[in-house]
Amino acid sequence: MHSYSISKQLVHTAWLKVKANSGVAGADNISIGMFENNLENELYKLWNRMSSGSYMAPPVKRVEIAKSDGKRRPLGIPTVADRVAQMVVKMTLEPEWDYKFHSSSFGYRPKRSAHHAVQAAKINCWKYAWVIDLDIKGFFDNLNHDQLQRFVAQATENPWCKLNYQRSIYEN
Repeated sequence: MHSYSISKQLVHTAWLKVKANSGVAGADNISIGMFENNLENELYKLWNRMSSGSYMAPPVKRVEIAKSDGKRRPLGIPTVADRVAQMVVKMTLEPEWDYKFHSSSFGYRPKRSAHHAVQAAKINCWKYAWVIDLDIKGFFDNLNHDQLQRFVAQATENPWCKLNYQRSIYEN
């Protein structure tokens, strides 16, 4: 195993962001409140596993949510600890990658909202005589995770972000 430079402060800051987002317990049935009751130990275990390269994502809890058309959509709920781990990676990669995106790209980007996207669309419709219409229905359900991991490995020099994490499996 290798040792990776992940600061305890980064893990703690990631925890604060996860806590602010709320959310329910994952497959381990540990809620935000339960995690917080044992915070120092939980964050230390997570930091230790991530910085040693031994962290493996736990199974994801599967729930189904109702859609407006009456159908149901599966939703994966990671454990609180895994949400913190994901936030650590997000906080590390986002500043490194964000500038590479097109200025009219708004989805899941920091300090950009749907309102910003509408404003950009208003400006762009006067600049361009064409429109691209995409339907991303089922995109994340059909995403090739192996290709995504290869892309991440090529797009960052950060060694611990390149680790081949075990793919989460759904549990009922």
